[in-house]
Amino acid sequence: MRVAYISAGAAGMICGACLHDNTLAAALQRQGHEVALVPIYTPLRTDEPDVSTGRIFFGAVNVYLQQRSGLFRHTPWVLDRLLDSRGLLGWVSRMDSSLDAAELSALTLSMLRGEEGHQRKELHKLVGWLRDTFRPDVVHLSNSLLLGMAGPIREALGCPVVCSVQGEELFIHDMAAPDREQVLEQLRRRSQDADAFIAPGRDYAREMAGLLDVPRERMHQVPLGLNLQGHGAPREERGDGPLVIGYMARICPEKGLHLLAEAFREITRRLGTGRVRLEAAGYLGARDRDYARSITEEIGAWGLADSFAYLGEVDREAKLAFLRRADVLSVPATYREPKGLYVLEALANATPVVQPAHGSFPEMLELTGGGVLFEPGSVPALVEALEGLLSDAPGRRALGRRGQEAVRRQFNDDVMASRTAELYRQVRA
Repeated sequence: MRVAYISAGAAGMICGACLHDNTLAAALQRQGHEVALVPIYTPLRTDEPDVSTGRIFFGAVNVYLQQRSGLFRHTPWVLDRLLDSRGLLGWVSRMDSSLDAAELSALTLSMLRGEEGHQRKELHKLVGWLRDTFRPDVVHLSNSLLLGMAGPIREALGCPVVCSVQGEELFIHDMAAPDREQVLEQLRRRSQDADAFIAPGRDYAREMAGLLDVPRERMHQVPLGLNLQGHGAPREERGDGPLVIGYMARICPEKGLHLLAEAFREITRRLGTGRVRLEAAGYLGARDRDYARSITEEIGAWGLADSFAYLGEVDREAKLAFLRRADVLSVPATYREPKGLYVLEALANATPVVQPAHGSFPEMLELTGGGVLFEPGSVPALVEALEGLLSDAPGRRALGRRGQEAVRRQFNDDVMASRTAELYRQVRA
């Protein structure tokens, strides 16, 4: 089967969606399918071998210029190709710049309008390449904010379009009310152009079926899957060293590092200074630097600076070592997390997790048995859950082993690819 998988790059950040899309495309290729993983906006960043195509469509520079000025909506394609070069887009990604909320909303709305939007020239390039060069049997869009492409692709190619949903509702909900309503109106209109949707779990499938106003039976569930190479090596033995609470996610208020810091303070008070460490790893963007600084300063004011470390955005080798070193992992997200790939990564290394009882986490822990849930947003409940695991080494190890076995059995990339390929066959039929 020939599959064109359109995936949105996240600028300079290694994001869960990029990791998922690259892992899925690579697994489909191993299973014998011909898959073109096509980046749009910027190159994909992943900590595994990048299997995406060399060409980038809807390059971020062109998309931005065409949004701002009518002049760039009519420039020669040869000039556009220069602006779409990987070198330039990679450099732009590293600049860590951002648009304001109003500009992002306008750009999102324009992209959803497809042929009616300011980026119609970029849409013609992508559709032309798909039709004349790759000729796929099915096209897969990485998220619903790309649905402006679905109708033109189906009309020009005559093939089905599948669309994943991967957390875009948080971005939509953060918009100002008038912008949000316009975007939702376009989303619901364009969702009729997709043949099927894929959600990673039942909670998110329900939420997105309602948000997009599509029948629940069109929202299929395909659990996340990991490339397990490198996961599951023997855990680090530290003897009498401090117990490690790990956090591995983007550093931002939505992921709840501030809640974990408060819980860490109380656990240290109960177990004694030097008995527990808090280690955090993850991308930190310009928008959230003040947030991260306030947490670091607060931990210092508590006299716990020597028991805290921020490791930055880690590569795959450092990530695996971090997960094997942590005694427990917790990302106390304040919103209903739709994916939580970090939970599966922790469990793949026999590290149990403590997660809020909302979003994807109840289903994940029900299926894996690898952790403990706590009342969302409650620091006392988080403290009790963490202290219970840190004080019970045999129970902690049992949870980790149970979760690891479940991930190997149910949440590997081959299972994810097989389930996805079966859906492709259904929509083609």
